[in-house]
Amino acid sequence: MAEVFYDDDADPSLILGKKVAVIGFGSQGHAHAMNLSESGVEVVVGLREESNRQRLAKEADLEVMTPAEAARQADVIMLLVPDQHMAGLYQADIAPHLEPGNTLLFAHGFNVHFGEITPPAGVDVAMVAPKGPGHLVRRTYTEGSGVPCLLAVHTDATGTAWALGLSYAWGIGGARAGVLKTTFKEETETDLFGEQVILCGGVSELIKSAFSTLVEAGYQPESAYFETLHELKLIVDLLYEGGLSWMRYSISDTAEYGDYTRGPRIITDDTREEMRRALAEIQSGQFAREWLAESASGGADFLATRRRELDHPIEKVGAELRALMPFLTPKAPPED
Repeated sequence: MAEVFYDDDADPSLILGKKVAVIGFGSQGHAHAMNLSESGVEVVVGLREESNRQRLAKEADLEVMTPAEAARQADVIMLLVPDQHMAGLYQADIAPHLEPGNTLLFAHGFNVHFGEITPPAGVDVAMVAPKGPGHLVRRTYTEGSGVPCLLAVHTDATGTAWALGLSYAWGIGGARAGVLKTTFKEETETDLFGEQVILCGGVSELIKSAFSTLVEAGYQPESAYFETLHELKLIVDLLYEGGLSWMRYSISDTAEYGDYTRGPRIITDDTREEMRRALAEIQSGQFAREWLAESASGGADFLATRRRELDHPIEKVGAELRALMPFLTPKAPPED
């Protein structure tokens, strides 16, 4: 049974006695920095001088400096930049300023687990990974709750890495919701697997394929959109609230029967074999090498795929329908 810890298990004085550098001010970075600051922690934000996020951090009344200067001044350094850019930033701006007794934190184990970052001896290395996007980490904190976190220790040079990590989780509000003990390996491999086979990759392909099947059969694209994408939120909310059994209790008997009898025909043994292949590629490091190589080469294939996906018919129909829904605030990705 996994170990879960809460506010009462944390010692806030540990993080309150440290100066924390949050490197990055994106989705996770802004939430960590603002939550820590409002918890009473001394925080500085590390951003490159040309970053357009400097203004946002300063507007939040946070002290901003370069990543190198932030690392030099801090006792605890949390790296919250994209996986593909983290190792380069670490080598150039963070590693030269690490001292024995410092703590290096991550919100995802990718670079440490796959050997892209190897911190020096004498430095604690841990991970505090909220299981939700940064804007949710921030919003729930302001509402008095929090997002559950995973906590792992890679190197405990001082003997206090675990306690400090739990104290950090307290500072961002995660210990209000629960902090689950894990490892860098488990967090990294399960996170990538979930993203690829269900949360992002699997769901995206199911939605597009189901939409196309209905449209090709002559049904209106608008009807297909509602049935294959829009209503998904209603089902996910039920799953979130009470698992598969609550979802099945909440839907019609007809839908439940279709779930039991047709679902296994969609997700077949071949699908499960592809899931095992995807997991094996993650475990061997093949996926990590592939993604880092794509990024290092300029990401031409990645960016071309992104543009192509934006032109999928379901995106066009969806944008038109969402514009007619007064309860939604229209959202769209920025231009490249």
